[in-house]
Amino acid sequence: MGTPYRQIRAVYDEKTIRVYQAYRDEIANTALAKGTFVSPPFSMTRMTWIKPSFLWMMYRAGWGLKDGQTRILAIDITREGFEWALANSSLSHKPASDNSPPVRVQWDPERDLLLAPLDHRSIQIGLSGAAVQRYVHTWITGITDATSVARQIHEALNAEHIEQAHAALPSERPYPLSTSLQHDLEIL
Repeated sequence: MGTPYRQIRAVYDEKTIRVYQAYRDEIANTALAKGTFVSPPFSMTRMTWIKPSFLWMMYRAGWGLKDGQTRILAIDITREGFEWALANSSLSHKPASDNSPPVRVQWDPERDLLLAPLDHRSIQIGLSGAAVQRYVHTWITGITDATSVARQIHEALNAEHIEQAHAALPSERPYPLSTSLQHDLEIL
């Protein structure tokens, strides 16, 4: 049996889950120095998208080579916060309204090591309003600069060292969700 069509895969332990974001140096350096995002330069009023899939983040940021996305951050957040976000979300393919929850969930094609689309989906989670406040002030337990890992994998791929690139990937595994969250996220 293959990978389910929709499934959250991530690096996690009993208390935290890792998500990824890509930023310009000014935001990344401040976040790394303070252990959370600081406004300014981080915007508390814009929707901020977090991604548990490293390869989807690499697709989005072009291995950290796209303008404004040159720094890849690995952000560890509480599982309690992550699950709050999922429980207070609406799916992006459903119309938003003034009373929509502060979180949007989007399922996009997962990516392989060469960033080609796969048949199964990866989750992207858009935080706005109260969710951004909680993310920045409560959920974040640590931020690591993962830019060098991204570049190392990209260089291995360019040198056609596929096994070396694959070995450097974060070890993501299926994230366990309650039946009600699976239903709300259209996983079941």
